[in-house]
Amino acid sequence: MDTQNPEISSEPPSQEDPAPAAPADAPLAAVTAERDRLLAEKADVQDRLLRTRAEFENARRRAERERSDFLQFAGMELVRELLPVLDDFERALKVEGAGPEYAKGVELIYQRLYDALKKLGLEPIPTEGKSFDPNVHEAVQRVETSEAEDQAILGEFQRGYNFKGKLLRPAMVKVAVKP
Repeated sequence: MDTQNPEISSEPPSQEDPAPAAPADAPLAAVTAERDRLLAEKADVQDRLLRTRAEFENARRRAERERSDFLQFAGMELVRELLPVLDDFERALKVEGAGPEYAKGVELIYQRLYDALKKLGLEPIPTEGKSFDPNVHEAVQRVETSEAEDQAILGEFQRGYNFKGKLLRPAMVKVAVKP
């Protein structure tokens, strides 16, 4: 035996030496770690894809709703601008003095305009025989009387309208109050 050179040994290597087994487990551990990392990355990418799809769908729905609201609002403004014309026709129909042919023509024009606005979504607010509702009526005059119920509508000065379920203009009314 050479005592000067410790690397050379006359003893055979032992069978239980872990050195040869470690290199075989290292590639398997590295592949397993890589697989786990890739699976986690794949799950993250799929999650981001699903979230992006959901965000896109929500944005599409929101844009469609905003477009619909805009179109409805634009229609509402057009109808609001035409209400004074409708009011003028109603006043013209109440005035007597023109010939029956003229009155009939005004009635037909009024009815065509009213029907066209109704198709767009205009709805008159009923007042006759109703109780005062501050959400849809505007009390222009209060009359003390014991002949009618308290807060009953006695008359209408200007018709009110809803447009597609939203208040466009409140009805101006005369309201009874108990003395």
